[in-house]
Amino acid sequence: MPQADPSKVKIEEETKNPPMDTTEAGTLATVPPSEQTNEQFQEIKDQILEILSELPAIVTGFFGQYQKPIITLGLILAAIITIKVMLAVVESLNDIPLLAPTFELIGIVYSAWFVYRYLLRASDRQQLLTELQVWKEQLLGDKSSNS
Repeated sequence: MPQADPSKVKIEEETKNPPMDTTEAGTLATVPPSEQTNEQFQEIKDQILEILSELPAIVTGFFGQYQKPIITLGLILAAIITIKVMLAVVESLNDIPLLAPTFELIGIVYSAWFVYRYLLRASDRQQLLTELQVWKEQLLGDKSSNS
């Protein structure tokens, strides 16, 4: 078995447990007097109250500055939530026996009626286009009155 060099053993011991000087006493943290603590607390409280009193003005200014993007974001979020709820309702209706095939049959019958009513004859197609144009002008506004 190899013998360890005594100087190496001493260096290793010193790095693991460094010698401590116990002759000097350390300093302890002092606790500030209660008046100073109360003053600091009062300053912090005043700053918080000032920020809270200005909060309505800050929120009003922010909403006034970014009103259109906030409303747009809200509408997009509402549309996404509405679509998710509608898909959940349709999915739950599909789980009811005989309801999904009944809805499919209703859709097929309505599509056949629509083709018969509006798409077979040229006069009916013209009537459909006129009704769609009137509907579009009601939604988007009349282009001739804007010019």
